[in-house]
Amino acid sequence: MPTFEPIVGRYISMVVAGDTVRIYVEEAGSGIPLVCLHTAGSDSRQFRHLMTDPSITDHYRVLAFDMPWHGKSNPPIGWREIEYKLTTGLYKETVVAFCQAMELNQPVIMGCSMGGRIVLHLALEYPDDYRAVIALEGADRLKPYYDTDWLHRPDVNGGEVAAGFVSGQIAPQSPSEYRWETLWAYMQGGPGVFKGDLYFYWVDGHFDDRSVQIDTTRCPVYLLSGEYDSSCTPERTRDTAERIKGSKAVVMKGMGHFPMSENPALFREHILPVLKEIRVNN
Repeated sequence: MPTFEPIVGRYISMVVAGDTVRIYVEEAGSGIPLVCLHTAGSDSRQFRHLMTDPSITDHYRVLAFDMPWHGKSNPPIGWREIEYKLTTGLYKETVVAFCQAMELNQPVIMGCSMGGRIVLHLALEYPDDYRAVIALEGADRLKPYYDTDWLHRPDVNGGEVAAGFVSGQIAPQSPSEYRWETLWAYMQGGPGVFKGDLYFYWVDGHFDDRSVQIDTTRCPVYLLSGEYDSSCTPERTRDTAERIKGSKAVVMKGMGHFPMSENPALFREHILPVLKEIRVNN
């Protein structure tokens, strides 16, 4: 007999930066809204395991959407004449607009990689709008470690190069099935999209000079980093936590840069206590 998962997908149209964008969103569960933000160059499929876990969906309404240009969310009209570059302002506006369009009341925002960076910006600028933020592999400053020009060239398959670049960020003991599922999404990315995301992640999104201003009494901050992540390393996560007074940092043993998709069973051991604490204390 066929088995249907409890995930429901649909589209919502909303205005971001003056453009009407058609956003694809999936959701499952009920309770406290939990908005999940995918990594650079990928899409919301990374969070499918959370949406089929009753330990989470019995308490949380889990929502994961594809940013414009990603997954099933198309780029804006006229994209052929645009060089895609994700800026801090555009990213913030997109997340805020999504939460407003979905009429979410004090959601928890959880992002990974670039999503883990933007949640810190949101905690700083909109502390009363969110119940808490969870930064997976997110720090307030990172250093580029490869040439992004390879990600958008006519003589190179950008998807396969992107997957090759990020493959080393997956923990060596992560199950093969989920390793390749994680990389498959990168192989399907649109031209120049991963490169455009990294503009925010490596250039425009830095704010280690302001992260100290985040008030965790108004918006609790959780930072979780995989021990095998050489991009947002555990050291950078700890440094960020030191600047954000009252934040809580955890180094996840046996995990890499994509905890929710590369090893879902191990990730739930780390995320369930965090979600329970948020549910009980906030």
